[in-house]
Order: sequence, then C-alpha cells, then structure tokens
Amino acid sequence: MQVNLKQKKKIIVGLSGGVDSSVAAKLLLEDGYQVIGLFMHNWEEEDDCAGGGCNSTDEWQDALAVAAKLKIPLYSVNFAADYMKRVFSYFLDEYKKGRTPNPDVLCNREIKFGPFWTKAKELGADFIATGHYCGISHSNGDTQLLRAVDTNKDQTYFLNQVKTKQLHNVLFPLANLQKDEVRKIAENEGLVTARKKDSTGICFIGERKFKEFLSTYLPAQQGDIVDLNGKVLGKHDGLMYYTLGQRKGFGIGGIKGESQNRWFVVKKDLIKNQLVVSNGETDVLFSNELISSGINYIGEFNAAKEYRATAKTRYRQPDAACTVFTGNDDSVKVIFDEPQRAITPGQYVVLYDGNRCLGGGVIEDIKHEK
Repeated sequence: MQVNLKQKKKIIVGLSGGVDSSVAAKLLLEDGYQVIGLFMHNWEEEDDCAGGGCNSTDEWQDALAVAAKLKIPLYSVNFAADYMKRVFSYFLDEYKKGRTPNPDVLCNREIKFGPFWTKAKELGADFIATGHYCGISHSNGDTQLLRAVDTNKDQTYFLNQVKTKQLHNVLFPLANLQKDEVRKIAENEGLVTARKKDSTGICFIGERKFKEFLSTYLPAQQGDIVDLNGKVLGKHDGLMYYTLGQRKGFGIGGIKGESQNRWFVVKKDLIKNQLVVSNGETDVLFSNELISSGINYIGEFNAAKEYRATAKTRYRQPDAACTVFTGNDDSVKVIFDEPQRAITPGQYVVLYDGNRCLGGGVIEDIKHEK
C-alpha cells in the first residue's frame, strides 16, 4: 500500500471568510494535506462600528460555514493588540506626516506571516497557506516570490515587505488559477463564499467612509487650496484626507477665469498647510525619479550598484522599466525610463525581474522631470 506523505503534513490555512481562502483550503485537501483553518481577528470593533460597515462577525460565520462544508477544524485567534501596535500606529504616524501609507503591506509582514505563523506552529503546522494570488518557489535552499498566473489579481505588490525566512514552508494554492476558476471551484463545492464580493480598501476600515473613520483618530486642520501660482481657490478639510493625483473630493469645480479642466492634487505643503492643485494633468504630476528606504529583497539576490528592473509604485499599475541604484544602507534610487504619474511618499515601490518579485521599499522622496 502506497502512503501519501502529504497526509502526514499539517497545513494551517488563513481562513478569512472569503472565496479565495475557502478554495485554497479545498485545493490543499484534494492534494492530500491535513488542513486546519485559522481565522484572525485583527480589529476590535465593539466601540467602533456604531455607524455600520464592520463585518468581522459575518466573516467569521462564513468561515465557520466553509470549515463545516470542508469538514476541517477551525480555530479563531485575536491579533488585535499586535495589529494596533505593529500596523495601525504606523498608519496614524504616516498620516500625521502628510504621507499616504499602505497598511495592508505591513499587515502581511507583521501579522499574517508573523504572529499567525507563530500560532500555526503552536498548532503543529508543517506549512501555512493563504488565498493570496501569487506564486512561490522553494528550490535549492532558496525561496522566491513569483507573480500569479492571473496578472489582474496578482498580489505580490502587497507581499513586498515579507522577509524571506517568513516565506519558508509557505504555500499559495491559487498561484496558477484565474479568479473565475476559483469561483467555479467554490460553486461546484457548494461553498457559501462562491459569489461573495471581493473585499476592497483598507482592511480595518471595511465599508466605512475613510474620511469619517480617520477623523475619529486624528484632528483635522483646515487650510487653503491653492493653484500652482499660489492663488487661493478654496478650503480643504485637512491634508491627511488627500493624496497625490486625486481628482475629486476637494470641493472646487469650475472657477471663473480658469480653463474648465479637472483639478488634480499635486502637492501637500505641511508647513503652510496648503493643498496644491493643478488645472489638468500638468507635468508637475509626473516624476521620473524616487528614493526608497527599507528595501527588502526576497530570496537570494546579489544587488549590484546599478541594475535594470521593472517597478510598480502602486497596486495594479503596469510595470515600468527602470534603473535601480543601490545605496550604502537599505536605500535605493530608482530612475524610470518614462515619467510616472503621482508617485506618492509613504507608498511602496516594488521591484520585479520578469516573473519574480524582488521585493520593495517605502517611497521617501520624488524628483520631477526637468
């Protein structure tokens, strides 16, 4: 009798109550692993959901239904304290500085592949798995992060800060599937998550309005909205509510004596507390150079002083060809072949070599094409 060695391997799946993690668990069961689900509570909602929009309880109920259907154990763990300390405090600090952070990137490094892994080991896990759309290679002692087959859903951008050692013994079952295939598998299995809408936006805000949410944690200070010449056009509600490239939500429309193009945010002047906007997409909205700190390389990579790559400065952005210049510390300078729109400090630049995600770092500063 042939023994399936995978049956001896215990794998903990981050079961979120969504279709992707549901199908990831299903596929691992079919592949012969001993599968256990683990649901993460990352946000304490009791005092924060009076206006609605929080859905952790619903997600938990869906995760329970999926676990019951697949006949796998499901545990729940509360990481809210870790999340507040490791992710949310950083989120608030960045907004205080007038930057636009991406907490979902930190959540992966600090929670999903941090305390989650620790808890999985307590449960005897040999591997962990998630429903992320990305690939991974464990070969010759090296671990590399790869793009998913479904390039429209690829989530390597959000994993750019995960350390190589955190990805050891990690599996991504959806690496080779398109989203419609994932939903079809869920439907065929009769999972309650099959037609569930994809979650969007920042994880702990959910369906709540971002402006209302942020105002409960940070005091806003109104100031002037000015054009590139310093002419006052109106009032903003607080610089933290706006991001570079934004083209609506700041309350100015057609202005007498100005062309009737759309207005775009091009700068946030913290010293003067001014929101600087341009009439139309002017050159000032485009940059061809950035400085990034905290560069994290995933897997073995001998970074030369100068090397060619492609990069994204925001999720879903097409790859842009660039040259990367490494510093003496963990910083790099990235010069793009073509100017890029609305590169935003606080966000991440993520580097690629073909199908491989090399890693990334925080955007600290930008330079405009002369």
